[in-house]
Amino acid sequence: MNKGELVDAVAAKTNITKKQADEIISAFLSVVTEAVAEGEKVTLIGFGSFERRERSEREGRNPKTNEPMTIPATKVPAFSAGKQFKEKVAP
Repeated sequence: MNKGELVDAVAAKTNITKKQADEIISAFLSVVTEAVAEGEKVTLIGFGSFERRERSEREGRNPKTNEPMTIPATKVPAFSAGKQFKEKVAP
């Protein structure tokens, strides 16, 4: 499902226009993205949580030359599914 299909589904389920649904979904994504970028954890009970995690420096290999190289430490977004979400996916 892509964003357009999600907008259509939300609009149909909530009896709002597609334009309103698109604005709501875009606002939600923007708020979550900004919060996680600032280091906040966003938790939606039953669905899951979005957070920023630290990835430490590690050794890797250049695939072209097979030479060892150091991959620098970085911050990455992460999602952890909630209990109800997990149970719905794998009963």
